[in-house]
Amino acid sequence: MRPIQKSNKLAEVCYEIRGPVPEKARQMEEEGHKITKLNIGNLAVFGFDPPDEIVQDMKINLSNAAGYTDSKGMFAPRKAVMHYTQGKNIRGVAIDDIYLGNGASELIVMSMNALLNNGDEVLVPAPDYPLWTAAVSLSGGKPVHYICDEQQDWYPDIEDMRRKITPNTRAIVVINPNNPTGALYPVELLLQIIELARQHDLIIYADEIYDKVLYDGAQHVSIASLADDLLFVTFNGLSKNYRACGYRSGWMVVSGEKSHAKDYIEGLNMLASMRLCANAPGQFAIQTALGGYQSIDDLVAPGGRLLKQRDLAYQLLSEIPGVSVVKPKAALYMFPRLDPKIYPIADDQQFAYELLAETKVLIVQGSGFNWIAPDHFRVVFLPNSDDMVEAFGRMAKFMESYRKRHGASF
Repeated sequence: MRPIQKSNKLAEVCYEIRGPVPEKARQMEEEGHKITKLNIGNLAVFGFDPPDEIVQDMKINLSNAAGYTDSKGMFAPRKAVMHYTQGKNIRGVAIDDIYLGNGASELIVMSMNALLNNGDEVLVPAPDYPLWTAAVSLSGGKPVHYICDEQQDWYPDIEDMRRKITPNTRAIVVINPNNPTGALYPVELLLQIIELARQHDLIIYADEIYDKVLYDGAQHVSIASLADDLLFVTFNGLSKNYRACGYRSGWMVVSGEKSHAKDYIEGLNMLASMRLCANAPGQFAIQTALGGYQSIDDLVAPGGRLLKQRDLAYQLLSEIPGVSVVKPKAALYMFPRLDPKIYPIADDQQFAYELLAETKVLIVQGSGFNWIAPDHFRVVFLPNSDDMVEAFGRMAKFMESYRKRHGASF
């Protein structure tokens, strides 16, 4: 029989967070090995539970969740999102500008599907959250990666961004707070991105899913709050701030200058209708989450579990010879660098395989985030302190062995 091939549109798509190395980890688990999973920000498995009031509200309303909702979502949660955007100083947002989705991920793909024709280009950060690159590619577009500069706290390189704009460029993606680096962008930088978009008539897509996971008193500013003369599309949800990944409850907000985007918005409405609606139980969680006690503030405050674990992970990684890491100001991740003179890595996926096989610790290689060289990897700092000490201790021993095997000295 003729082989059935996957679509050519998948040629440029990778999602290594759940790729071949995690598949090997799954096989090892089936063989009885205990794997420490530092590869994915799945908070619940590490004991970070959603607020009880969200869970109770979903239970109470479950009997009312069997029918389809409005294709954009129920009125009450969308109104709660509208108030949330007002609190973020994003002006001019009405109920009709808000779309609820099965997580922000669904809406990211929808937003690209509605925009891109074959050959259109979108500026995406490197490193990025790989769904963005995949969504652009699957929509027929070309992801063009602008560099974020590790020497400048992982801030986007504005001049690199400028050089990569062509007549085919349609939009700029800004992931702030950033996954995988944990960077948080200052207002001055956001204004530079806005000016670049203004000069070239570009849309700004803002992924702000970690906007409450902030450390050391840091404050997040939504880029859409800083201008009214551009089109902004902002994404957020319950997965991270409210530890509700599995509820698949997110939202997308269209703001700024919309008069020239009527056709695009019609496309968004069409796609929202085609998927009928987002899951109703997850929608019932939104109003309670946004209006309730913000327990994330306790987790990131001095003495809070997330802050303590960030500091511990930073300390443990920094103590490994040849490993350097920018201390994250936000989010749940670190993106350490392996000095190429000490760790001569040609294939970072193979490096992740070897680390997994020898230590039972699962990471994601930097190329999985479209980074340009095989010299980085991403870890989460979600396991409890004892488990992190154990995991990073095994990692340090592996690194020592790796240096010896490859004749590198420190």
